[in-house]
Amino acid sequence: MTKLKLGPLEDDKPVKLTIELPAAVFRDIKSYAEILTRSGGATAPTDPAKLITPMIERFMATDRAFAKARRNAAQPAPASPERSG
Repeated sequence: MTKLKLGPLEDDKPVKLTIELPAAVFRDIKSYAEILTRSGGATAPTDPAKLITPMIERFMATDRAFAKARRNAAQPAPASPERSG
């Protein structure tokens, strides 16, 4: 069995987004969908467009630099010491 990074897809209400992909990227996503379906990761043929969101989620979840930058952005700025004069 092929060990893909994506598992079964959640059924979630989508937000409409229009993007343009290079033809080579679309062909790769289409191939990924076919392999996912054959490997049992989907019960019905997978629409390649439905893979884009979980792929982006997985990418962001495993990007350590993004996680670190996000944590740093969420932390309040250190208070500067008040000068007495």
